[in-house]
Amino acid sequence: MRFTLSSTALSNRLNTLSRVINSKNSMPILDCFLFQVKGNELIVTASDSENIMQSTIALDEVNGEGEFAIPNRTILDAVKELPEQPLNFEVDPESLAIKIVYQNGLYNFTVQNADEYPHSQPIEDGASVITLSSAVLVDNITRSLFATANDELRPVMNGIYFDLTPDALAIVASDGHKLVRNKNFTVKSDVPAAFILPKKPATLLKNVLGKEADDVTIKFNDRSAEISFADGVLTCRLIEGRYPNYNSVIPQDNPNKVTIDRRSLLGALRHVLPFASESSQLIRFRLEKSKLELTSEDVDFATSAKEQLSCEYTGNAMSIGFKGSSLQEILSNLNSDEVELQLADPSRAGIIIPCTQPENEDVLMLIMPMLLND
Repeated sequence: MRFTLSSTALSNRLNTLSRVINSKNSMPILDCFLFQVKGNELIVTASDSENIMQSTIALDEVNGEGEFAIPNRTILDAVKELPEQPLNFEVDPESLAIKIVYQNGLYNFTVQNADEYPHSQPIEDGASVITLSSAVLVDNITRSLFATANDELRPVMNGIYFDLTPDALAIVASDGHKLVRNKNFTVKSDVPAAFILPKKPATLLKNVLGKEADDVTIKFNDRSAEISFADGVLTCRLIEGRYPNYNSVIPQDNPNKVTIDRRSLLGALRHVLPFASESSQLIRFRLEKSKLELTSEDVDFATSAKEQLSCEYTGNAMSIGFKGSSLQEILSNLNSDEVELQLADPSRAGIIIPCTQPENEDVLMLIMPMLLND
């Protein structure tokens, strides 16, 4: 079997797919990429047994069809330093010997039999389907990943929750202290459906998908999802279990509203946070008409900091405490120049929304308050 393809195209795809492969695998064959030559295409697969990603590359010349498994480190190291040029592969299916010829040299090594390589089970017809643009999905995943938990006791909190309803598609993440809810009004379904996407496939999609307008199709059932994009497909196992009712923790009546420049608030947090207690990271917000004062202190080390910002504030004068690092993460994952902070009282969660929402979307972030010792 012989085939020819671009060195750059192969190297780029292998680098992307290599993120699927674990450093330690339960099966030795999972240290390999699966190469399948069909027609005028090469299908390359990487797997860790729970996540299987495939990418398709067009072949310039091809003679024969077949499949083999190629050690990931060997092929990655072989092609990463090569400038753009055609690579000629010659594979002997009997002896499993492979020869790769390039402009000034060649590689000889052995490949492995592909029979042991695990294949993904196709998702049966009748599964739920969501279609949305690549750029929107990347934005939503990027905005949500930081809020997922690392909770062994409640694994449902460790992923991103996709909640399809007759009104919208809500993409949600929470660790119990902070919450992100993205609503997309262009995607909806009369038949409600939901799934929890684990962190690893979510991160893979964030790194693989472009900011183009290409559509991504997510086909899912109770156990797994098949996510098809422009030049590949990712099949992954989902987190099983019931996600908490996220809407019930979002306070509805918040009469105290602050409108403030996001970068200024982020800058002030960075200034005062180093002087807060390392264990609690408590930052006190003191709100009065058109003025926000941020203070932090660490009694053990006799350090403190204070900074004032101008803002638009409607409501009663109040003090409320937040964990500085969590608030920093929330503000860093919003793009709007200005944000609105909505508060009910010092014991209830604060809501942060961008003053400029993405088109056809509603983004809301929530942070739980910390107790102030007055």
